[in-house]
Amino acid sequence: MEDGGTAGRVVTGSTTERAERAEGAVIGSAVGDALGAPFEFGPPGVYARRFPDGAGTMCGGGGWDPGEATDDTQMAVLVADSLLEHGGLEPADVFRRFQRWAATDPKDIGLQTEAVLTSGDPWDRAAALHFQVNRHAAGNGSLMRATTAAVYFADAGREATMAAARRIAALTHGDRAAWEGTAIYHELIRAALDGADPLTAVLDALAAVHREHRARWAAVLAPGWHPDDATEFNGAVWPCLASALWALRTTDSFEGALGAAIDLGGDTDTVAAVTGGLAGARYGVRAIPARWTDPLHVPVPGCGDRVLRVTELARLARELAGTVA
Repeated sequence: MEDGGTAGRVVTGSTTERAERAEGAVIGSAVGDALGAPFEFGPPGVYARRFPDGAGTMCGGGGWDPGEATDDTQMAVLVADSLLEHGGLEPADVFRRFQRWAATDPKDIGLQTEAVLTSGDPWDRAAALHFQVNRHAAGNGSLMRATTAAVYFADAGREATMAAARRIAALTHGDRAAWEGTAIYHELIRAALDGADPLTAVLDALAAVHREHRARWAAVLAPGWHPDDATEFNGAVWPCLASALWALRTTDSFEGALGAAIDLGGDTDTVAAVTGGLAGARYGVRAIPARWTDPLHVPVPGCGDRVLRVTELARLARELAGTVA
């Protein structure tokens, strides 16, 4: 994690490099979250105006301290904790952790996620019941927290990682569109950890998407798609993931991808978190500037005074990837 030199390098090859990619994904997602948070719900172009030389800093704002990660990363950490403690996916446990976190009145929590977690309905019915009434459940809230699980399940192969993504997404989101978007993201992270360019893995991921959702996902993830083509706010799952891929496609470095993502405006913390996970997996952790990782911190409401910094996130990534020495 250092400024300069490695920004455009795509990591490939050994177990050590795989660990770098896993760290890059987890830390990169948290960095994107914290970097984008101060610009949330702002118009396009604000990031570029704030940092015209392209060298953005963790500036803070909007209620966030410089380098402070939001609910996106907090929930990703809770998923990681459950996976590592149980040695696999226990959906009821993940849901209980989410509930305890939501009960602490965190600084930020999605309206849909909050409604599901505080409904009092059982873990395996709460999201579905919410969807039956609301009919709007294709937000990006399941996508934003997916990086840790994507790293954990990567070794299990395409079918298993996409299935796990759907199960975790379904805890809070009743719309299958959100499940499929999260599953695609899992598969792209898996490909990147294996040393492939995640952009080249899109077609294989789409082939495994539920047939009723495949055409729409294929349209928004097509190489020619542009954020101006979005028909929804980027708080929806389709333009969120599509914007992240666009940012990756139109830049050649970790820094460039995050700058492009945040400059779109709107749901900047989540779009940048998704972009950061993909770009971090693609370029590796050493491509992430120290000026972004040094102030990075992830408070975890409901877990006492626990705050994860870059060292703890790196360790967590290696444990998830099974590359701890």
